[in-house]
Amino acid sequence: MARLEPEDIGLDTIKPKPGTRRQTKRLGRGKGSGQGKTAGRGHKGQGSRAGSKSRIAHEGGQTAIHMRMRKLRGPNKKMSMPFEPFRTHTQAVNLDDLERVFDAGAEVTPETLKAAGLATRKHPVKILARGELTKKLNVRVDKASASAREAIESAGGSLELIEPPAKYSRGGAAKPEPQ
Repeated sequence: MARLEPEDIGLDTIKPKPGTRRQTKRLGRGKGSGQGKTAGRGHKGQGSRAGSKSRIAHEGGQTAIHMRMRKLRGPNKKMSMPFEPFRTHTQAVNLDDLERVFDAGAEVTPETLKAAGLATRKHPVKILARGELTKKLNVRVDKASASAREAIESAGGSLELIEPPAKYSRGGAAKPEPQ
């Protein structure tokens, strides 16, 4: 296409770029077109009729997935994915935090972590292995990763896991022993 001069440009000369527009498929214009007779709609049924549209997420009489799922509105809703039984309720404290806050030989418990501002929520505390630990610490927490345990013990410290109280366990109250 030849370049137009500014005085030649007008509403009558505007065209889309070549190759950006495609001709519409002419349906139902005889056997030779390849889309004659039923025009790609098959034989009979709802989909062959005029005005038929397939709704998005329509499952053919089965309750649609968006109706089977819980109504969890808002991106920051606590109950949003993953659904509640699979959610992990822990608060992470890393080794570099312990290195920064505690002195050598200190006792690290959920109470001391809370006092130091590292574990502020009511959930169990889990020690994770980000950073390095050079101090000997006595750690008593709810959970710890394997690499964090290894790092604490290699620094000369000890790690003891606290038995979770009943409110954190999945099974609820313990069942009485049969006699």
